[in-house]
Amino acid sequence: MRYCTKCVMPDTRPGITFDEKGVCAACQSYARRALIDWEKRYRELELLCDQYRGCNGDGYDCAIAVSGGKDSHYQVHLMKNVMGMNPILFSVEDNFPMTNAGQHNLKNISEEFGCSIVSLKPDIRAQKKLMRYMFETYGKPTWYIDRLIYTYPLHMAVKFQTPLLVYGENVSYEYGGADYVETYSAKEQLKNGVASDMDEQELIWKGGVTARDLFMTKAPSMEEMDRLDPMYLSYFIPWNSFANYEFAKKHGFHDLTHEWDRTHHVENFDQIDSRAYLVHSWLKYPKFGHGAATDYSSRMVRYGMVSRSEAIQMVRDHDHKLDPACVKDFCAFLGYRETEFWEIMDRLYNRDIFTKDSAGAWVLKNPVWNENE
Repeated sequence: MRYCTKCVMPDTRPGITFDEKGVCAACQSYARRALIDWEKRYRELELLCDQYRGCNGDGYDCAIAVSGGKDSHYQVHLMKNVMGMNPILFSVEDNFPMTNAGQHNLKNISEEFGCSIVSLKPDIRAQKKLMRYMFETYGKPTWYIDRLIYTYPLHMAVKFQTPLLVYGENVSYEYGGADYVETYSAKEQLKNGVASDMDEQELIWKGGVTARDLFMTKAPSMEEMDRLDPMYLSYFIPWNSFANYEFAKKHGFHDLTHEWDRTHHVENFDQIDSRAYLVHSWLKYPKFGHGAATDYSSRMVRYGMVSRSEAIQMVRDHDHKLDPACVKDFCAFLGYRETEFWEIMDRLYNRDIFTKDSAGAWVLKNPVWNENE
């Protein structure tokens, strides 16, 4: 594994690239912000909103894909209070037991900003079947939920005739990924690797579901997609996770303070809706050698909040420590014994970058804290 010379991101992140100086694409994107005329970009956002404002009379004139998180709070505020739009919000609930903060935050968006939310609660039986199959086969247990998070807002924007569909950051461009292109258009985000399409016949024959179960996971037709104008707000404004968090707190957003101190995170405000879901995001660690601590430590370095050496220590202390509460909720939802869970997890470790120590624990062969040895 090779690590970015600016932050702590490894070259095993899918799709990320490094320049000749060893700087990752995410750090390059952040440095490039200094060259952008953000006032001009903001005017472009205003013109885009002008194009759609009032397109359905007194009805909704744009849609926003929301989770209830800090970024969702900021997106809704910007589009409704600043841009003067009348948004309809679309969300997907993962059916897992929610944290107190998660239950509060989605309701808070509706009350704080005066917006209607249309939520999809997926078929629990299909979700369990697909979670088991995708976890045991690919180490992607929440593929079904993640895919719906991408496709559901597209389908609903078509139905509500709200072409302007708003997303937060362009994940591939902001943090490095396969679809590394700076663009306002989010039409290609289904290709960013987070929830790539799966072979339908495989999921039917091996996953035990039906074509009807999978219907909503398919993208709208090309004709329908051509009628949509999905966009990333991060193209128009300098996106900052911590700034969004500070804004959201002032508008009723709750983090996990006094509720849950997660062992594998270095912050308490991102992906806080449910515990079981975090098994999926943590699975980046056994597969690629980095997890949420690496992600946020790297952002904190870019934002000037911590030094690289401090980030390295944060990664060393947290990245590998999947929180037991996540395992407990995950196993309870799917009916696994925890022994079964860890047996499956054991098969998912990437032997090219991991080895077992004398105690039988998986350890990175080339961790960032050993890079100068």
